[in-house]
Amino acid sequence: MIPGADEYGVDVTVDEGEVERLLEVEPADVDPADELTFAKNVFVPLTTACRYTCTYCTYFDAPGQASLLSPEEVRDIVRTGVDAGCTEALFTFGDDPDDRYTRIHDQLEEWGHDSIHSYLREVCELALDEGLLPHSNPGDQTREQMELVADVNASMGVMLETTADVDAHAGPRRKSPGQRLNTIRNAGELGVPFTTGILVGIGEDWRDRAESLLAIRELHERYGHVQEVIVQNVVPNERSSFERPSVETMRRVVAMARYCLPEEVSVQVPPNLSPTRELLDCGVDDLGGVSPVTDDHINPEYKWPALQELEDIADEAGVPLRERLPVYRRYLPEELGGTGDGDEWVSETIRGALGPDEQPGERYRQVLDAR
Repeated sequence: MIPGADEYGVDVTVDEGEVERLLEVEPADVDPADELTFAKNVFVPLTTACRYTCTYCTYFDAPGQASLLSPEEVRDIVRTGVDAGCTEALFTFGDDPDDRYTRIHDQLEEWGHDSIHSYLREVCELALDEGLLPHSNPGDQTREQMELVADVNASMGVMLETTADVDAHAGPRRKSPGQRLNTIRNAGELGVPFTTGILVGIGEDWRDRAESLLAIRELHERYGHVQEVIVQNVVPNERSSFERPSVETMRRVVAMARYCLPEEVSVQVPPNLSPTRELLDCGVDDLGGVSPVTDDHINPEYKWPALQELEDIADEAGVPLRERLPVYRRYLPEELGGTGDGDEWVSETIRGALGPDEQPGERYRQVLDAR
């Protein structure tokens, strides 16, 4: 039983036979992808506050130290991204920061918001007005929280990390796999194209990795909303005593992900954190969101590679490199340049941003037409 699944009413059954089969998968059992994709984004760390204190994370700041970006600061960052040709505004913050941080709560109240999600909606609308498609990753979310911001996001995401109960999540505000699965389920029920993934090397074992991938697959098969799964290795940092997993470990986990997941779901590795070149023959087909103008604020010691390096990686693999939008083409109807047969995945707000009558839509269509 997945820890916390009962508490959140998440019905996910992992078949033991499927686990055993997945544990036997090796890189030779999968084929390399015929192309690599990436999105060009600007990273907007809305706040460094988080109610969790995971022992591998450098993103959060202690109460009294965490800040909250103002609308003016967000606008400046977004405009920098627009000028650099980005299509995505990646909004991140820790789980329910206004629940733990008085300073954040008070600042939100001063700006006329009763929650961080209310403020997230405002800055997503700001990003759309400036010409970027929002992709928000605000951690665990209730259905009500996600519903408040879903229509102003092209896609959203949260890392499952693991279905195991690991010490890395220990503390008075322990992260629950059941709550993470509930967030992924909420996205499915609300029709939100979604990104999730697993974190390798935080105390989970091979069986946990297989179970995590199978849990993601089951939710995707139920709702059809998972567009990509990230396979991310933990990296050393000032707070973490976890060792980076070996290349051999990552090759096997990536192969397990590709073998387990439906063909339409991309397998992504972050090129600033992973031994990307050594993983490409294991089924990787996406390199995630890469920013030409902002740091990876979650892993600030690990800089994004330049576009030229991504092109070199693709050339070495002998495949083309394609830019994509934060929402995958299969979720877009044909009239917006997609391959979908309806608009159930795209809100009227996002449709308007992508439409021909909007100036920013020209940049989006260039990306879609290049595919």
